[in-house]
Amino acid sequence: MSFIDEIKEKAKANKKTVVLPETSDIRTLTAAADILKEELADIILVGKEDEIKAKAEGLDISGASFVNPAECGNLNTYIASLCEARKSKGLLPEDAKEILLSNPLFFGATMVRVGDADGMVAGAINSSANVLRAALQVVKTAPNTEIVSAFMLMDTQVKEMGANGCFVFADCGLNQNPNPEQLAAIASSSAKTFEQLIGETARVAMLSHSTCGSAKHDDVTKVVEATEIAKEKYPQYLICGELQLDAAIVPEVAASKAPRDSQVAGKANVLVFPDLDAGNIGYKLVQRLGNAQAYGPITQGIAKPINDLSRGCSASDIVGAVAITAVQAAALEAEA
Repeated sequence: MSFIDEIKEKAKANKKTVVLPETSDIRTLTAAADILKEELADIILVGKEDEIKAKAEGLDISGASFVNPAECGNLNTYIASLCEARKSKGLLPEDAKEILLSNPLFFGATMVRVGDADGMVAGAINSSANVLRAALQVVKTAPNTEIVSAFMLMDTQVKEMGANGCFVFADCGLNQNPNPEQLAAIASSSAKTFEQLIGETARVAMLSHSTCGSAKHDDVTKVVEATEIAKEKYPQYLICGELQLDAAIVPEVAASKAPRDSQVAGKANVLVFPDLDAGNIGYKLVQRLGNAQAYGPITQGIAKPINDLSRGCSASDIVGAVAITAVQAAALEAEA
């Protein structure tokens, strides 16, 4: 069974409700039909039902719920909730109503905030910045969150590495140049995410162009400091650094370069990149040249799961993101 099939089985076992606000996009509607057919989640489609169904001609989306913001019976509840979320900015009810009626991302995020949906997936036609803005302004960060970050779930063809070929790559979508404290927090969040989704012990490699002092540079020092902070603040996770990529995932290389007593080197399944350039380039290389499936960017640190898509995503990518969102929602519910 592939990684995404395992995620789908988890989603089926504890079905959640996911809102999809980008109903003008045929990929979203195709994904909705597939999700409903596979019974991965209950789906809410935002918009006018007749227009959505006309767009989805030939697709079976009859099992979805349709919510037209302009005719929504809960609109006043959503207005009050959005005003509460934005009270520090002095948002007035009439302005909140205008936002909810004109911006499907904010409408969907507010549904998540009040509990009418367990999560939201968007980004097929909206930028990551717009999706994240709705998440942070409406749903807010989770308690004790030090930094919101984004990861990719990578399902590779190399089954002897990672967790049967699966890895978490972070941060690949949000933080341009995290400082040591932020990098350590990303390592902790990514380890927790891996264990929630994959169900195995996270082995976190703090990546660099240096392995255990083989090079000297300010960029290396940052990773060294981040590793020290992470080990001290998050002793529940296995974290090692600084490591070059091959020392992190290839046992033979780790044996010659890394500490012999490391529980991570050569066996890493969570890869923390030193900056956004490295993370974004790294996951796309593995995806395009290594023929890996890449799911995400998935956010971590939001109070409830609101997840982003690449605007180049396929319908199957959306299906995978919804399954992951459902599993995240179930994990949050279990922690409550």
